[in-house]
Amino acid sequence: MTKLAFLGLGVMGYPMAGHLKSAGHDVTVYNRTAAKAEKWVSEHGGQLGATPNAASQGADMVLACVGNDDDLRSVCLGKDGAFAAMAAGSIFVDHTTVSAAVTRELHDAAAQNGIAFVDAPVSGGQAGAENGALSIMCGGAADSYATAEAVIAAYAKLCRRIGDSGAGQMTKMCNQIAIAGLVQGLSEALHFAQKAGLDGRAVVEVISQGAAGSWQMSNRYETMLDDKFDHGFAVDWMRKDLGICLDTANENGASLPVTALVDQFYKDVQKMGGARWDTSSLLKRLQAYN
Repeated sequence: MTKLAFLGLGVMGYPMAGHLKSAGHDVTVYNRTAAKAEKWVSEHGGQLGATPNAASQGADMVLACVGNDDDLRSVCLGKDGAFAAMAAGSIFVDHTTVSAAVTRELHDAAAQNGIAFVDAPVSGGQAGAENGALSIMCGGAADSYATAEAVIAAYAKLCRRIGDSGAGQMTKMCNQIAIAGLVQGLSEALHFAQKAGLDGRAVVEVISQGAAGSWQMSNRYETMLDDKFDHGFAVDWMRKDLGICLDTANENGASLPVTALVDQFYKDVQKMGGARWDTSSLLKRLQAYN
């Protein structure tokens, strides 16, 4: 049993923290909306911290899954932040998808207090979090990663250290870049099938077994054909992530023409009222514009 704090109980963090408790760890949770943290404690046990600092008191490891760069800074820094409560030798694990710049900033701030920092963004969506089957890409010192890996195995299908601090976030950018093109391609294929008068399910049954197959196709085509987009990873969050990718590409010189185009397509979806729709809602944009 390890004494843990988990900061952020959104659609991802809530089940992830639950898996840690089920694995036998001593878990204290914090959430900006206290009612959600109270609900978690009533379901799983453990303790509730009123602030990130209070939740992190005495923790061997603090894990976070919040919204963006500013949210992450707020739970880490200041008198109410986790870093002020963490002892030298403890580890902070960040599951948030944020910029590599804020990762390096917080890595350095943690190091000043003798705290190890592991960036560990996740992929697999809400279903992956609930089923304990996330893919986790990590950056940080090898020894700190090894300690963290043993804990986060509770909700990981695959966990791997890619390199030093920031490497996990850079890998998550690769993930989002790949997904953007895949979802647009799948949306166009389904839209084309509809326009051609084909049975979309029969089409996918065949093409998914060949070179066109992907996780997105296997897990999203049915809900897309059923016009259901109220699940999974929201368009607002995808645009936040793609913005990080495009900003970083401007810094390192990478060319991302498809990513930039799909980002604008998601902007169209937001204008249609789909800010909270699942990312597979690119199909609705095609249907609306054609």
